[in-house]
Amino acid sequence: MKKIAYYFLSVAFITTGVFAQGQDQKEQKKGHTNTNKFKQLYDEFSTPNMYRAASGAPGVAYYQQQADYKMDIVLDDKNAVLSGFETITYTNNSPDVLKYLWVQLDQNVRAKDSKSPLIKSSSISPVQTPSQFAKTYLKAPLERGFNIEEVKDINGKPLQYMINRTMMRVELPKAMKTGDKFSFSIKWWYNINDHVVEDGRSGYEYFPEDGNRAYVIAQFFPRMAVYNDIEGWQNSQFWGRDEFALPFGNYEVNITVPADHVLDATGELTNRKEVFTKTMMQRYEQAKKSYNEPVVIVNQTEAEAAEKGFSNKTKTWKFKTENVRDYGFATSRKFIWDMMAVKIGGKDVMAVSMYPKEGNPLWEDWSTKAVASTLKTFSRMTFDYPYHKAISVHAKNQGMEYPMICWNYGRPDKDGNYSDRTKYGMMSVIIHEIGHNYFPMIVNSDERQWTWMDEGLTTFLQYVAEQDFGTWYPEALSPGHDKYPSRRGPAANIIPYMSGNQDYIMPIMTKGLNTYQFGNNAYGKPATALNILRETVMGRELFDYAFKEYSKRWMFKHPTPEDFFRTMEDASAFDLDWFWRGWFYTTDWVDIGIKEVKKYYVSSKPNAYMKELMKERNISENQLRPLVYMVEEGSEDFKENMKNGMPSENSTPLKAYIMDNFTPEEQKNINSPKYFYNITFEKPGGLVMPIIVEYAYADGTFKTEKYPAQIWRFNDNEVNKAIASEKEIISIKIDPNLETADVDTSNNSWPKEEKQSQFDQFKDKIKG
Repeated sequence: MKKIAYYFLSVAFITTGVFAQGQDQKEQKKGHTNTNKFKQLYDEFSTPNMYRAASGAPGVAYYQQQADYKMDIVLDDKNAVLSGFETITYTNNSPDVLKYLWVQLDQNVRAKDSKSPLIKSSSISPVQTPSQFAKTYLKAPLERGFNIEEVKDINGKPLQYMINRTMMRVELPKAMKTGDKFSFSIKWWYNINDHVVEDGRSGYEYFPEDGNRAYVIAQFFPRMAVYNDIEGWQNSQFWGRDEFALPFGNYEVNITVPADHVLDATGELTNRKEVFTKTMMQRYEQAKKSYNEPVVIVNQTEAEAAEKGFSNKTKTWKFKTENVRDYGFATSRKFIWDMMAVKIGGKDVMAVSMYPKEGNPLWEDWSTKAVASTLKTFSRMTFDYPYHKAISVHAKNQGMEYPMICWNYGRPDKDGNYSDRTKYGMMSVIIHEIGHNYFPMIVNSDERQWTWMDEGLTTFLQYVAEQDFGTWYPEALSPGHDKYPSRRGPAANIIPYMSGNQDYIMPIMTKGLNTYQFGNNAYGKPATALNILRETVMGRELFDYAFKEYSKRWMFKHPTPEDFFRTMEDASAFDLDWFWRGWFYTTDWVDIGIKEVKKYYVSSKPNAYMKELMKERNISENQLRPLVYMVEEGSEDFKENMKNGMPSENSTPLKAYIMDNFTPEEQKNINSPKYFYNITFEKPGGLVMPIIVEYAYADGTFKTEKYPAQIWRFNDNEVNKAIASEKEIISIKIDPNLETADVDTSNNSWPKEEKQSQFDQFKDKIKG
């Protein structure tokens, strides 16, 4: 069927000719480089190679090193000292020859000679509490950090080593070639820190009421650094903020603690019958068959009784595990312990919680259920959880993750009362830290370099898991909440950050140590970006397939940001370079608005534009071929046409064309738009995004149209859309559901909405 637009071509040709003629008269501008927002990321990405393919998958020659550990650990509870003897077997799978090995000594971040406090800016506060003053100026540094007693080869011969702050270089007696293995041992001890008073990702909490400590222990042993195809040895110092880069390995760990402690850790407990009582064993067997409610292994009455014991005897808990990148454990005589089973991919996984009585009633009600729910959501979005358990341990002010085990905050007051903020904070941190089992414990990105690859991806999936949790356990929602009140993920929540002072904002693609507003940069913004990518840009089906592909490709491997970016495009046929550049490589923000809306009608009478053209070229009206003219509402053309009725009813040439070129059957189905609109969209913000537009019609109906981001490819400032409609449009709104993190919605509506000031909103809120 021939289109009505044919009659507009004559005008278009005339317009093009006039424009070209004007250009010839202008001075030629200087050339420029490609600054288009849709330019491919070739300048930012490294060239694909045999180690990492252009698709984002591991290359044909991809390799990774392995570090296996055998450890005997002893906890001196009376003196809060941890000591250990470990044997590391390192396998060189790289094509390179290694002359030395780098070992991480993260506890040295708290050593007396640590440089970490020296890089923090500080100033004199004019008013301080006595405790603040004493802590800042009077307290002597505590004896913290590793004490390395010996480093020897497998035959007991001392090895040369050098300690540079949080890194130790061990000299090899013979260079390691591809495929070589080398075993060596380290004997060490350190004073455990009080993580409540001294801070830190692990340590103990002291309970003065009963004289006990609850230990959450990690970064507790000298650990191998990563050697890879990206930068060789990843021996970047640990300053305290950036987390860790670690190789995978197998672990055999024996942990000796007071006999009245209960303990859980990374790995499978191999001597359960030796360390469990008969009652605990019976309850454990029951828990393995309980899928709806946790079964208590050690109840509160038993834990409170144990608090008074302080046994002088010891008990050794033995664990074994394969293919993990790190190790952690928790132990105390104060711990209550519960478990339940959850089906993941046809097998049972134990969801576990350990907590002192100070965590109840909140923890006994919700911790283990939050663990189970998280495993289901993350497995659905990535891959089936491969380990046999996931443990949530209560620790005041903590939120930290390790393979199969994590520490989480959220404590009621002494009377057992808690606010919504405490409850949802506790649930969210458990979901987040359990989720870290997937990123980076299995999809093993370099946290020291790219914080967002574990924190951002986990926070994104945390949002999905929180919404699932609120659906699966509606009784967990407080009155007034019809869904889980997620803090990060929804687009609107990141606006205050993205619209903030640019002097204190860094691109996501910045080393975590060097970023301002760490939480927003590493957690909030990447999580929001991925949520927008899933819901608004790609759609759930395409996004979820590609995200799962990335997760499965890099299970138990070491991905880079480029591997993620490339895989998301490779698995979806979605060119996203514009999205990665804008959201991850810049600090641009979203602001899309409606600059102008013009309403037109069809007429057969020459409009002002044509009259001017006729005058310039000395053409009379009878010399023109039949044309269709567009007259703008409110213009002189419009007023003149309105003398004889609506302009659209006077388009005789158009009617004639339809009669001559459309069959009677086609005429029945022909579109008959009466209203024509020219909408100019502007983009004051730098970020390229789709334009989501809601059209409201005079008959009370609505239509939403999404114009892809590529609409901005030729003009980064403003674009036009011509709309032909059978119904009159009475209002237009951009981003009606607040999907794009638009920082300024005052320009999102036509006609422009008059908004109350914040003060007037406040007055209305408290009226009466």
